[in-house]
Amino acid sequence: MKSSLTTSLREQTPINKKTIQYMTAKKSNFIYMKKTIIVFAFSLLCLKGFGQKENETSDFKKNEVKINALYLVLGAFDATYERAINDESSVGTSITFLLDKEADVNTAFAISPYYRFYFGKKPVAGFYMEGFGLYQSINREVYYYQGNNFYSEEKVKAFALGIALGGKWYTKRDVMFEIGGGIGRNLSINSNIPNTDYSRITGKIAISVGYRF
Repeated sequence: MKSSLTTSLREQTPINKKTIQYMTAKKSNFIYMKKTIIVFAFSLLCLKGFGQKENETSDFKKNEVKINALYLVLGAFDATYERAINDESSVGTSITFLLDKEADVNTAFAISPYYRFYFGKKPVAGFYMEGFGLYQSINREVYYYQGNNFYSEEKVKAFALGIALGGKWYTKRDVMFEIGGGIGRNLSINSNIPNTDYSRITGKIAISVGYRF
């Protein structure tokens, strides 16, 4: 049995279904916006933390110069400039030329660009793998007869691609020590002597000291 009071209240305040749906939707949107703001704020905090961590690991001196001490002993000058791309990789170029015509190496001039990937815990340090290109201008003494022509010196220009392995270490004062070597294959050989027997296999080796800045 319905009371007269309940009937009177329902008659005075009729229920509007559209109003209820609007209020429900409005509340749902508010909750969704609230969650979105929380997630967005959390994401910003995560990104900020990640950015700080990345800056901590990436904030290091990225330039380096070094000299191959082994080549100096052999009578040649071999200098390298290397630039870090990130914590794990770098690019560089080595230039070599003779200091003494009677040196124990026959490379008159060489240039070798390279890319390296490092596996050490510290930025661009520790064990590395390298891919390199190598252009060489080489003079070597040979005795070669062809008809009436006699050659006493062969001049070779060769271009090679190869891979190298090595290790690099730094001191707290940014002094660098490196030992590495690689092997490659000459893809192009030009010689002043026809049908030269110059080897298709080439390589490089370094015992270097340098400085990072």
